[in-house]
Amino acid sequence: MKVYAVGGSTFVTGFKLSGAEGIAVKSSDEAFRVVKELMNRPDVGLIIVSEDLSEKFRDELNELRARKPTPLVYELSPPVGSTKKIDYRKLLRSVLGV
Repeated sequence: MKVYAVGGSTFVTGFKLSGAEGIAVKSSDEAFRVVKELMNRPDVGLIIVSEDLSEKFRDELNELRARKPTPLVYELSPPVGSTKKIDYRKLLRSVLGV
């Protein structure tokens, strides 16, 4: 199973240096399109998405997560900028539809 990083060029480069695959994107729309494509590939086990892009399509992403549990899609703060606190309980409730 492959690991893919989706985000800006700096975000993706860091993961490529560690051996993961990566796709650099410039917008949230492009990131969401790439994530949907990767979710349909049987060889992908983990997709790491830059949170600065994924926050704009989080609701749609949660719907995809609820319908298709693999690959795992994880949102991670980009290397530059402020970090945000994620309420994982709220996220899990949203994914499970509770």
